[in-house]
Amino acid sequence: MTQGIEVAGLYVRDQDEALAFYVDKLGFRVHTDVRNGEYRWLTVQHPEQPSFQLGLYVPGPPTHDAATAQTLSAMVAKGAMPPLVLVVDDCRAAWHTMRELGVEFTQEPVDRYGTVDAGFRDPSGNGWKMIQTRR
Repeated sequence: MTQGIEVAGLYVRDQDEALAFYVDKLGFRVHTDVRNGEYRWLTVQHPEQPSFQLGLYVPGPPTHDAATAQTLSAMVAKGAMPPLVLVVDDCRAAWHTMRELGVEFTQEPVDRYGTVDAGFRDPSGNGWKMIQTRR
């Protein structure tokens, strides 16, 4: 039996805003964008990882009731969700490029643990660590 994780989900407050951020600023591409009434299944993928998709989902029906959706949205906006990790070849170069594209950084590149890392947030408040691959 073959198994593996193909999609990991991320809550966002606005799917169009999230899509623009992940495609225009981080260089991801759209994998799936389909609707069923109000529900939208939207996934993006990094061009160098075609077997993995990042789902961009708005909390709400059919998965959550209104109170739960409101709580989840508030938690995302506060940066309370677990951070994600983006691996890059050159953290400082990526930091400069992404800053020019309007990415909001919470931490400038720092040397530590034998590599370089920086922190940023997406427009919904999700935290990311950008870590330079070890050479």
